[in-house]
Amino acid sequence: MQELAIDEVVAAACGRARATLPFLARRSRAEKDAALGAIADAIVLEAGAILEANRADHDAARANGTSAAMLDRLRLDDARLQAMARAVREVVALDDPVGRVVETTLRPNGLRVTRTRVPLGLLAMIYESRPNVTAEVAALTLKAGDAVVLRGGSEALRSNVAIRAAVAHGLSRVGFPEDAVTLLASTDRESIRALVQTRTVDLAVPRGGEGLIRFVTEHARVPVVQHYKGVCHLFVDRGADVTMATRLAVNGKLSRPGVCNALECLLVDASDAARLLPPIARALHEGGAELRGDEASRSLVPGIAAASDDDYGREFLSNVLAIRVVDGLDGALAHIARYGSEHTEAICTSNPAHARRFEREVDAACVVVNASTRFHDGGELGLGAEIGIATSRLHWRGPMGLEALTTMKWVVEGTGQVRD
Repeated sequence: MQELAIDEVVAAACGRARATLPFLARRSRAEKDAALGAIADAIVLEAGAILEANRADHDAARANGTSAAMLDRLRLDDARLQAMARAVREVVALDDPVGRVVETTLRPNGLRVTRTRVPLGLLAMIYESRPNVTAEVAALTLKAGDAVVLRGGSEALRSNVAIRAAVAHGLSRVGFPEDAVTLLASTDRESIRALVQTRTVDLAVPRGGEGLIRFVTEHARVPVVQHYKGVCHLFVDRGADVTMATRLAVNGKLSRPGVCNALECLLVDASDAARLLPPIARALHEGGAELRGDEASRSLVPGIAAASDDDYGREFLSNVLAIRVVDGLDGALAHIARYGSEHTEAICTSNPAHARRFEREVDAACVVVNASTRFHDGGELGLGAEIGIATSRLHWRGPMGLEALTTMKWVVEGTGQVRD
């Protein structure tokens, strides 16, 4: 009976959210932007309630032994709250993809064929920690003309309820239906199963740990966009600028170790490792990184712990970094092909031919040349807020901004033509 009740509650929530789609489809860009502005204002006005709820979540999570990485993702403060409101306002400045003409062709028989972007429909967003996702996803889906049902993690329930309340107040202030952004308050994992098996959902987007994403993928009866983990590599090529390589490694690993675009493995060309690796390792160690390397790495940098086989291909989400000395570009490509997660892969090189080959042969959602892996982010790449980074191939890959939340409509205009 309990499972049936959860199914009914989730189906009803999805039904209410989906019922808002005709209203959203009729809204102009100006109307949608006004709604986003009202949401941003409400987040700032209700900051006290949001931060109080977040403190309660954070205290409970810490008492439960939650990892430092998860606590960092969960925590809000004045600066992060202002950044949340600012991210919503940044979506206002973005072009509205709805109605954008992708291509128009004139067929030999006189038919005019146009492809345009239209709202995707109803999204199910399942996520852990990161209460800022509640506001950012609301902004992106509304701008794209979509409705969304949110199911956050139990560790952030109070925060998500408070943020969604601010979103609802902003929507109601401008006459938008509050159900366009619906939050499932259930902490039962069966609510996730019910959500991704609800046929009225057009796309499920899980954002969190590998366990959550596998659960969603294995139980879903609707399309799923996912990335299981972010095992990001930096390959330092022979002849690379050691100062640049050091900055990229330190920034990639230590600027925010608990995020999916953080560096998890450093690869160094064996032919130049004696010059490159010691200063890079020293800077990482001084910055607080725990280094684990293969035999060649340890011979060049005494004091590095021995890496196990499991350390390669592992998403540490902490200050731990695996290191391996490889046989040039071929060795780096082979290592990435075996251990990478198709998220973000970077090369530091002064060789343009090596850079082009790396770009061409590495299979990942984002390939970075002479820059930090941390740039694989919707805001950094000009998309504004994002609902996540997809490593799957359908229907999107990489940061999911506004365009990723639309689909295609074919419009065929004729003058009475019939098919022979």
